[in-house]
Amino acid sequence: MKTSLKIVLSYIILFISAPVPMFADQGEGVPVSGKSAVLLEQESGRVLFEKNAHEPRKIASITKIMTAILAVESEKMEEMVEVSAEASGVEGSSLFLKPGEHIKLKDLTTGLMLRSGNDAAVAIAENVGGSLDGFIYMMNEKANEIGMENTQFTNPHGLDDENNHYSTAYDMGLLMKYAMKNETFRDITATERYKAPQEGEKWDRVWQNKNKLLTSLYDYSTGGKTGYTKAAGRTLVSTAEKNNMSLIAVTLDAPSDWKDHIEMFEWGFDSFEFIQLAEKKEQINVEQAHNGRFFYPHSYHYPLADEEKDQLKKHVTLKEDYLQHNHMISPAGKVTWSLDNKNIYSIPIMYEKERTEKEGWFSRFLRFFIRGE
Repeated sequence: MKTSLKIVLSYIILFISAPVPMFADQGEGVPVSGKSAVLLEQESGRVLFEKNAHEPRKIASITKIMTAILAVESEKMEEMVEVSAEASGVEGSSLFLKPGEHIKLKDLTTGLMLRSGNDAAVAIAENVGGSLDGFIYMMNEKANEIGMENTQFTNPHGLDDENNHYSTAYDMGLLMKYAMKNETFRDITATERYKAPQEGEKWDRVWQNKNKLLTSLYDYSTGGKTGYTKAAGRTLVSTAEKNNMSLIAVTLDAPSDWKDHIEMFEWGFDSFEFIQLAEKKEQINVEQAHNGRFFYPHSYHYPLADEEKDQLKKHVTLKEDYLQHNHMISPAGKVTWSLDNKNIYSIPIMYEKERTEKEGWFSRFLRFFIRGE
């Protein structure tokens, strides 16, 4: 059993050991009004364009992306939340929540994202975090987990807190990349219009999404979050999908943010192609096959400019002891792709021995789990 656990751990370590995707040295000609901006591809995380992407700035209501994903991950979306007097009294954009009213967490989170309700942000924080301070702690812990190295949250809504509440265009791109992996979050951020029951009233609340890219300006938009304060200026995180490639754009302090995002998206879709580097179950030609086969356990795509396709290199590294395992399928090493002598991604490779009549339960389990047989 210990050997079996080691096999699984070895596979997991190989799976997560890919290097950080390289940054593109492209996009200098993309006109962007924002003082900071970034465009990245969602699956790989590759940065396609950047402008002061790691410079900390005030971020206003795009803060609520973090508030929303923590609400979704709490698995309390169908529970009722009692709105406190503190939540209903928060200044700025509002859902006009009343003290003592009860509203479903799902409705609060949708109103938070569509109408940017600051009252909803505090109500969510008090419910999910147990207290406002508890939730702020959760926000910063999640930021550390995601890799947001130049971010500090001091509230769940994004109202200015001198210079204590800040992030960067790149960090907010990482946050959106993380959040978009969640199906519930994706559904909420893509919602254009939403009705929510209002306790004690005969009519529902009706919210229209403030994200004009989604509602009217850009056909390929899939979601996002707007933000504004006088000190932060206009902030925007948005997502789009075209030709099977998903992009994330972020601008901070951008007077023409709608235009910025459309031009970044169009440049990205025109300049890069989403290339499949590995296909699940695809056999890898390696000389040291030893009466077996090597294959990829999952698929992977990467955005490449036309001039990069011929520069892409692939290197296979095998573990010295991969043949010593007694199982039919075992981790054998990894394949690493590089551009301009910089590693862009590594994927584990598996080795499958020729089948015999005697095949243990763990080998059958691995074959089912990895290859779907």
